[in-house]
Amino acid sequence: MTAATGRHTPRPGAAPPARMILAQAALETRMLLRHGEQLLLTIVIPVLLLTLFSSVELIDTGPGERIDFLTPGVLALAVVSTAFTGQAIATGYERRYGVLKRLGVSPLPRWALLAGKTGAVLLTLALQTALLTVVALALGWSPRGNPLAVAVLLLLGTAALSGLGLLMAGTLRAEATLAAANLVFLLLLLFGGVIVPLTEYPDGVRTVLELLPVSALSEGLREVLREGDWPDWREIGVLVGWSVVGLGGAARFFRWE
Repeated sequence: MTAATGRHTPRPGAAPPARMILAQAALETRMLLRHGEQLLLTIVIPVLLLTLFSSVELIDTGPGERIDFLTPGVLALAVVSTAFTGQAIATGYERRYGVLKRLGVSPLPRWALLAGKTGAVLLTLALQTALLTVVALALGWSPRGNPLAVAVLLLLGTAALSGLGLLMAGTLRAEATLAAANLVFLLLLLFGGVIVPLTEYPDGVRTVLELLPVSALSEGLREVLREGDWPDWREIGVLVGWSVVGLGGAARFFRWE
């Protein structure tokens, strides 16, 4: 009697990089959506700001409806909350607890791990943008402009702020990252043209604030969604410059332990 031959042929080895990146991105997204503090930062605060400041005239937003001024700024703030603040804090504590060190010696390449994190950020940002768009439309928002220009601005803003978030998480202690990321979020909310027009500041101060990535993103989105124009090359240049600084610095100085 001959022994039965199995139908399954073992194929030891790592999965293809694309499959590993997708799996890591899905895991990162599920972890973010299950975290109450991250949901507060990425969903609740932007929605509350949009609802509150569009219904109460606390600031002068210039000609036109307040919602048309506020929505592009809150969309830019959503990029800050997800790509910078949320990612910096989560990655900082993963580094502290040794999660990154263990993943770094797994079959998942380190570049694929960062690619998975970026994919999670983009997926979360897409969900944020869809939710904020629905809320803004319900509040009377009338967007204009080319959707492709909006997508380009959001991608450039995500690259810039994600790079800065990873640079902070990979160089500072987790506690310092937590404090610094939340402080930067608050400062960008107040001084990044999100809810207060940059024209309200003196000329010298405004010139400096216009160089911030969130200011460039906010103003660029307003030019597209409020005015129906293409973004100014200056805003594109600011976002590209911060992307090079953030991603280049993260690649050079990020510490896994």
